[in-house]
Amino acid sequence: MFAGLTFLQQRTVKQQSGGLAGSQRPDSSCLWYVAMAEEDPAVFTSGTLPSDPRLLATVTNAYLGTRVYRDILHVNGVYNGAVGDCHRADVPSPINVKMSVAAEDSLAETFSLDTRTGTYIHRIQAPGYTATHRIYAHQSLVHLLAFSVTIQRSTLEGEPITVNLQTQFTLESPDLDLHRGADFQGAHYVYGKTLVPEVESGPRPTVHMIWTPVLQAVTLPEEEKEKTWEFLTAVAESEEDVKRSFSEGMSLIVSRSLYVSHVQAWTALWKGCCVEVEGPLSLSQAVYGCLYYLLSAIPPLGSSDFPFSGISPGGLSNGTSGEDYWGHVFWDQDTWMYPNILLFYPEAASAILKYRIRTLGGALCNAQEQGYKGAKFPWESAATGREVCPEEVYGNEEIHINGDVLLAFEQYYYITQDLELFHQAGGWEVVHAVAQYWCSRVVWNPEDQSYHIPGVLPPDEYHCAVDNSVYTNVIAQRSLNFAVDLGSQLHIPIPEEWEEVRKKIKVPFDKSRNYHPEYDGYCPGEQVKQADVVLLGFPVMHPMDPEVRRNDLEMYEPVTDPQGPAMTWSMFAIGWLELKETGRAQQQLSKCFSNITEPFKIWVENPDGSGAVNFLTGMSGFLQAIVYGYTGFRITKKHLKFDPICPDDIKKLKITGVCYLGSKLDFTLTKEDVTIQVTQASSVLQPPGLEAVLAGTGEHLPLNEGQSISFPAAAGWIQKVETI
Repeated sequence: MFAGLTFLQQRTVKQQSGGLAGSQRPDSSCLWYVAMAEEDPAVFTSGTLPSDPRLLATVTNAYLGTRVYRDILHVNGVYNGAVGDCHRADVPSPINVKMSVAAEDSLAETFSLDTRTGTYIHRIQAPGYTATHRIYAHQSLVHLLAFSVTIQRSTLEGEPITVNLQTQFTLESPDLDLHRGADFQGAHYVYGKTLVPEVESGPRPTVHMIWTPVLQAVTLPEEEKEKTWEFLTAVAESEEDVKRSFSEGMSLIVSRSLYVSHVQAWTALWKGCCVEVEGPLSLSQAVYGCLYYLLSAIPPLGSSDFPFSGISPGGLSNGTSGEDYWGHVFWDQDTWMYPNILLFYPEAASAILKYRIRTLGGALCNAQEQGYKGAKFPWESAATGREVCPEEVYGNEEIHINGDVLLAFEQYYYITQDLELFHQAGGWEVVHAVAQYWCSRVVWNPEDQSYHIPGVLPPDEYHCAVDNSVYTNVIAQRSLNFAVDLGSQLHIPIPEEWEEVRKKIKVPFDKSRNYHPEYDGYCPGEQVKQADVVLLGFPVMHPMDPEVRRNDLEMYEPVTDPQGPAMTWSMFAIGWLELKETGRAQQQLSKCFSNITEPFKIWVENPDGSGAVNFLTGMSGFLQAIVYGYTGFRITKKHLKFDPICPDDIKKLKITGVCYLGSKLDFTLTKEDVTIQVTQASSVLQPPGLEAVLAGTGEHLPLNEGQSISFPAAAGWIQKVETI
């Protein structure tokens, strides 16, 4: 550990006769917080910390992340280790600091996560003062992590008050060759390259970090009423960027606006995306928690050029060697997290797609190595797009990832009609390469005159090397359908092979039982690991009669492993909501709560606590059950469909900031009524813009900015008004 200079920025409120000087005043939010914490579903508060440190609150943004009180942090896109040993590079964390005071009687201690402000708060309430420790990853200035300590006296006079700061920061990393640089603006500076590239001759990024040294204790003098000490860490991949980011952060500290700017960024984020449930507190808390952890991972608003490197199942707070899938990116991002992000923030969804575009080169190599044309996106992806899964079977056989990636591109196009992403930004190259792969991967079967896909691992990973996984084949067909349709939109000639394969690919179906077998030879009653066939109904929306949809749910619900991953039950819930079976839907959705841990609503992958923690996949499946299940939202080529249903324990559901064709809409649902309000009209669509069409009556209701429409709860859709 390097011995550091004493450096800090502090805000001071001195005692004045007759009150406080000027506009300076104590942090009155402290008292409000204590009073409201138990009532506010967006604030999670406890008097104790979880015994398992994996379940501590996370503070992340799109670029940096850590768990509170953890000695390492991670940088998005920075990995160390070759292929199967590739993992997020561990960076020592200067914000791993704990606050304590000398033992006193009548101490009240709370630990809170405020999801509205993206802040972890440790508060000690003593008879004569309050000490508050805040930790956050800055929401908009993504190269910055910060924490502050505030001591606020509750009386006008008193003895000096000392708060101890304990840190175990050690300037060591198993993944970086660290070197000490010259101090910068009184802060320490270190930099180092990763040790082992992901692939031979691949990049070895350099991490640069500047941080203010942490004092062992801070003291409020007897003549002062309140003081705040702020500590800053900046991380970037170049010396220029890290120094610029640190300087910007310090300027904001001097102007007393660093934390304010962070809170403002979160306020703007919540303004554009919120799900409010008038119902059980546990449900509201679960929704806020899921949204907080997911929104913490997306690029900041207004940063369309942000070089995003994807979202892994455990987020940026996890992913060290051997932990939570090594920080790799799976279909979890494209199938489970992405639909929630797309519905509210298409710009952030575009950044996810651009990650896939940037890694297309690696995907092309993956396919070539296996003897196929086109691109095979890796089952586990890191920085290059090459396969980095430690177990060969998944990388070789779980090929539905290609269709999952392309479904995300398709949904983006239908929500935005943004052809530029495909025409100029490389999206078409991805679509073309995936279509090529499917056509080279299929095998013609003369017996049934159809194309088969042999030797795959379906989403149900209990069965490997099966032929014609129904999910894999259907998602391949969907890929080809989109490729053909998009090609016509772009006026690009389409190979005849694409048309041939998409029409004749085998979709397993058992006519006698009127259901979809999971693969050729599947025997009803065999246990499956997780949601598989039920995904055909949603999100794939494969055409089928309601009776078939019901039979698929009935067949697979009782044989799905109850210890399987958390996102599974949300998909069964959505299926039952489609069929208006709210009781059965709630029964499935209630299973998710066994994966939510206290006090910070961290999800675990499996209900027994095993698997990944901060499991964004499970959170995102749960959110889909709310924002797609209760509303009935379905993204189609020409419409945003809705078919609302409210269970008995929910009085009202308000979903703020749904984005469609450039407009922002708020949906409010009750058992009786639906209200839709346009809060922001599209700058692209020409008047008359959008309208709602009710399926039962055929009534067309214009949607004008600043106005709302209400109608009895019924199915319908939002569409662009067609002009003659």
